[in-house]
Amino acid sequence: MNKKKIVFIMNPISGTMNKAAIPSLIERYLNHDCFDYEIVQTAYAGHAVELATKAKDEGIDIVVAIGGDGTVNEVARAVVHSNTALGIIPCGSGNGLARHLMLPMNVAKAIQIINEGEIHLLDYGIINDHPFFCTCGMGFDAFISHKFAEAGKRGPITYVENVLKGGLQYKPETYEIRDEHGTTRLKAFLISCANASQYGNNAYIAPQASMSDGLLDVIIMEPFDLLDAPQISLDMFNKTLDKNSKIKTFRCKELKIHRKNEGVIHFDGDPVEAGKDIVVSLKEKGISVIVNPDADKSLREPNAFQSIAASLFNELNDMRRVFNKRSQKLPLLGKVIQRKLTR
Repeated sequence: MNKKKIVFIMNPISGTMNKAAIPSLIERYLNHDCFDYEIVQTAYAGHAVELATKAKDEGIDIVVAIGGDGTVNEVARAVVHSNTALGIIPCGSGNGLARHLMLPMNVAKAIQIINEGEIHLLDYGIINDHPFFCTCGMGFDAFISHKFAEAGKRGPITYVENVLKGGLQYKPETYEIRDEHGTTRLKAFLISCANASQYGNNAYIAPQASMSDGLLDVIIMEPFDLLDAPQISLDMFNKTLDKNSKIKTFRCKELKIHRKNEGVIHFDGDPVEAGKDIVVSLKEKGISVIVNPDADKSLREPNAFQSIAASLFNELNDMRRVFNKRSQKLPLLGKVIQRKLTR
């Protein structure tokens, strides 16, 4: 049997994990009857793209990214539309793509998935010529996607809630959005386009997103106030954000966005300056990826309790907004009555 060739590309500084033990774990757990391998390390930003491109050009069967979503993005963009498959050993802070694919966070178990060798053709996206595999976005999204990935073990829900509250200083922007269904003009706090379901750390920005449906999930977050932040953060971790009244979602293959001002966009959490016109598109089945053959996809869905709780709390939140609006009108009504009585 001909052995397949693997190149492991390791980012020694991504995430919080000490990677010194990883080479010995690869030697111990990789199936040597099936694979020959080499481990190379990145030395600077963008180096993983160069190393993965070299491996692809040499006909390497599998290139494995050892690192976080930034490393995964660099390796993945180098092997799109090729016969070289992407593997992932997640070692970053957020690990959004690995978590969406339900890959183990344990290194030894992630190597066992590589041994299984199940490869699927999956979709990926492009925003202004930048490939992305999880999410891209603009507005406040460019800020929070990076912050959510940093949540780590610091109490994710509370952390995210504080991030959202801190973001209230951001002013909503007006966007003109055009897809295959028509043109819409709206004011939004953020716009996110998702190929996969989460930012990382199980913060689900697009809980219904699929990497094999040929569609982008577009998430529009309307302006919210301080009291909305706890519910939005809870919905993210409960996979019920699409049920929140401040969230509007739809699906499309291509999205053209015009905004008033230039500013930052992000692809897989990596920020970059962009102009007023932005184009986001999906490339169907453009990348071969090693997947978990035992993944239980039903776990991506909220359970019955999460769904009921989300509906209840969102209804209470809507009632609170109605009450607040009415209570704001009462002093005005009192003044009108008082003026009438004093005439």
